[in-house]
Amino acid sequence: MRIRIVDAFTDRPFSGNPAGVLLLDSFPDDSWLRNVAAEVNLSETAFAHPLPPGGEADWALRWFTPTTEVDMCGHATLATAHVLHSTGTATGTVRFAARCGILSATAEADGTITLDFPTSSLTRVDAPEGLAKALGAEPVAVHDTAAHIGDLVVELRDEATVRGLAPDFAALATLSGRGIIATAIADRPEGAYQFVSRGFFPAVGIDEDPVTGSAHTALAPYWSARFGRDELTGFQGGARTGFVRTRLRGDRTLLTGHAVTVIEGELHG
Repeated sequence: MRIRIVDAFTDRPFSGNPAGVLLLDSFPDDSWLRNVAAEVNLSETAFAHPLPPGGEADWALRWFTPTTEVDMCGHATLATAHVLHSTGTATGTVRFAARCGILSATAEADGTITLDFPTSSLTRVDAPEGLAKALGAEPVAVHDTAAHIGDLVVELRDEATVRGLAPDFAALATLSGRGIIATAIADRPEGAYQFVSRGFFPAVGIDEDPVTGSAHTALAPYWSARFGRDELTGFQGGARTGFVRTRLRGDRTLLTGHAVTVIEGELHG
């Protein structure tokens, strides 16, 4: 079967967030899916198979880190939609049935793909004991997110603080359900992006995820409320970086970005 590595939320190879993508006839047993994801060893590997016509979704979609299955993943959904469109397997809008509900991905005229995801709720919480030490920076505010995400959104003082983080990953792994999203307003919010972030997920086997689409379902309402605007652009990453354009539509968040296939080959196993 064909396996592809796709860099998501970027228009050039070796940037953005890489994901493995496999299009299947059906889902094999979970142990096989987990073994493939561990072998690929990227932050997420997406597995998808077509569904019968006439239903509420066109494809079934699951995502696995090297160690566990997750409820929601933005960049691997973008990568899957890119493969479907670039191979001619699908056109227009593709609907996915996933653990977090029905998601969709629409190919745009400019070559981008727009994901339609549920908007995350945000609940102000006290900073967990040890968070500042584990991150290496003092939080300005901490918010918990919805169940399908399970991250803490941690606002920090400024962009430089976010970019300069060197966390204690072992300590961070004990402080949230899925991970920590560190964020701050951009130094020049009138420029190409309005906010920055980095995502740390050691609890699910990923020390740092370069461009986390699902996290932007929380970052979008967080920063849109601050700016008083429904449309923003976020910049995320440490060593690898990418951009996510966000649009709030009530209880849905639209996430737009490019993707590029970097590797394509045969999977034996």
